[in-house]
Amino acid sequence: MTDETTGLTYAQAGVDIDAGNALVERIKPAAKATERAGTMAGLGGFGALFDLKAAGYDDPILVAATDGVGTKLRLAIDTGVLGGVGVDLVAMCVNDLICQGAEPLFFLDYFATGKLETEAAAAVIEGIAAGCTQAGCALIGGETAEMPGMYGAGDFDLAGFAVGAMERGSALPEGVTEGDVLLGLASDGVHSNGFSLVRRVAERADLVWDDPAPWGQGTLGAELLTPTRLYVRPALAAIRAGGVRGLAHITGGGLTENLPRILPEGLGAQIDLGAWTAPPVFGWLAEAGGIEAAEMLKTFNCGIGLVLVCDPARAEALTGLLAEAGETVARIGTVRAGAGVAYDGTPGW
Repeated sequence: MTDETTGLTYAQAGVDIDAGNALVERIKPAAKATERAGTMAGLGGFGALFDLKAAGYDDPILVAATDGVGTKLRLAIDTGVLGGVGVDLVAMCVNDLICQGAEPLFFLDYFATGKLETEAAAAVIEGIAAGCTQAGCALIGGETAEMPGMYGAGDFDLAGFAVGAMERGSALPEGVTEGDVLLGLASDGVHSNGFSLVRRVAERADLVWDDPAPWGQGTLGAELLTPTRLYVRPALAAIRAGGVRGLAHITGGGLTENLPRILPEGLGAQIDLGAWTAPPVFGWLAEAGGIEAAEMLKTFNCGIGLVLVCDPARAEALTGLLAEAGETVARIGTVRAGAGVAYDGTPGW
């Protein structure tokens, strides 16, 4: 029982400033490892600085993106496997930036919890740093918020903010026309969208996260927590090689909703569903959940994480360049007259 004759402290109210300071010290090496040209200061200031001139830009346009990882967090919290969602957070932001033609430059995170657990928070933020390293952007700041009464025991929320740049006049999409080729880059699984439906499918199948994955070698939870693939470096290389007219990050809404976002009015996409083989998790989701193909295609990435719209004359060269960069590439369709996305062929899941 609290002695009402003594003054209260912030720690007694549930906020441990010392734990927050300890976390900052713990993650400083991970953040420092992400430094790149343009980085100006380490963690700890009231704001984060970045020098665009030092990053090599003459007449830059800034591009910003923000996102989270949705209810995939619930799975990470329930299993205690936390590092991968940090990579997811970065990927969900920077993969969007490259669709505008921008190079990701720096990243900030927001981690909110009821009671700060240093080891758990550090695992997440070190995952964020790993994602930043893969994407070539610097982790230059963030915020850790301890908010008693707002979250259940062990729960937390996560958001990310990425800023990139491009030279004026280089924005994408640009010049998309009928007959352009659609190149699909393979996903590494479900990535970070549709997990509310994934969780319902697992419930229907009477599975828990520690059960063996019906399609893989690990547990169901571990397989589903495979991080979102980062497409930044190969996509930027393709843009710089020439012939890329647009890019679409295939997130929530799938191919059905995301491809039209980069197509001019009067143009649509024709997709051959037999042009690629999706990771087996999608076959399990479709069968175990009784999910129809149309619903799969507007909920999940279904095996295609990024689509490049390109000049037909450059399709073969770009396919080779992307393959050399480690991507699995399929020619999945073309831009056509009309609207929306039309499908033919049999799904490869």
